[in-house]
Amino acid sequence: MADTQVDEKQAAKAERRAARLAKQIGHFAQEHGGAEGQVAYLGQRGARIVLVGEDGGWGDLVAPSHAIALSAVEKAGITVHEDFDGEFAAKVKTGRYEWSRMAGIQLGGPKNG
Repeated sequence: MADTQVDEKQAAKAERRAARLAKQIGHFAQEHGGAEGQVAYLGQRGARIVLVGEDGGWGDLVAPSHAIALSAVEKAGITVHEDFDGEFAAKVKTGRYEWSRMAGIQLGGPKNG
């Protein structure tokens, strides 16, 4: 009986977390004229939800598990891609900051900080 209560509490906690993530996804979609996403497994850390808005804006969220991430994107009602490539990746718009930051990560680029 105690195991059942623990399972129910964990399920309720996961449901609340998925609902909060779905709300954040919804806000992102509203700010960017809609959104699409991709869920990437991060190992024990959980899963990353990468979001790309219709305007090219992008961002990400981290969920404590892959199941919670999938539940969140389903609740948010966005299109979810299997991979971050092709037409989906081409929708991302980057600016000077991103290019400078990426160059800083590579050998010889600016350090940005």
